[in-house]
Amino acid sequence: MSDSEEHHFESKADAGASKTYPQQAGTIRKNGYIVIKNRPCKVVEVSTSKTGKHGHAKCHFVGIDIFTAKKLEDIVPSSHNCDVPHVNRTDYQLIDISEDGFVSLLTENGNTKDDLKLPTDDNLLTQIKDGFAEGKDLVVSVMSAMGEEQICALKDIGPK
Repeated sequence: MSDSEEHHFESKADAGASKTYPQQAGTIRKNGYIVIKNRPCKVVEVSTSKTGKHGHAKCHFVGIDIFTAKKLEDIVPSSHNCDVPHVNRTDYQLIDISEDGFVSLLTENGNTKDDLKLPTDDNLLTQIKDGFAEGKDLVVSVMSAMGEEQICALKDIGPK
């Protein structure tokens, strides 16, 4: 390869990276994240049970799915590894809401992101629709984990 050849790679810096990483069950704490039944969850309760003569201590996790808000539970020996999802939050400016329930968002580099649906949470949904109808500049927080994305919060940065 000569020096005059330049290669440009466009990437989101995940380079095919895993959607989860292993962490020992005994080290996962409340308000952390864990994968339960292949769903990314926020841990709301952890209890560790002492065991009998030859068993392992077990961790009982209660988690809430970060996308569907369903409660899930799992029991794992504390010495075993659990999957922990890579969870990212990104803020985007809201440009438009289409008729079919999709939002148009402005990314940091000036491109638009048009593949996200409006949230299913009624409270957040009405806040977004009302704020947009009033012509306010809205910034939405998008949470992404394990290949899924969803709008999870809203900030008002003032009138346009």
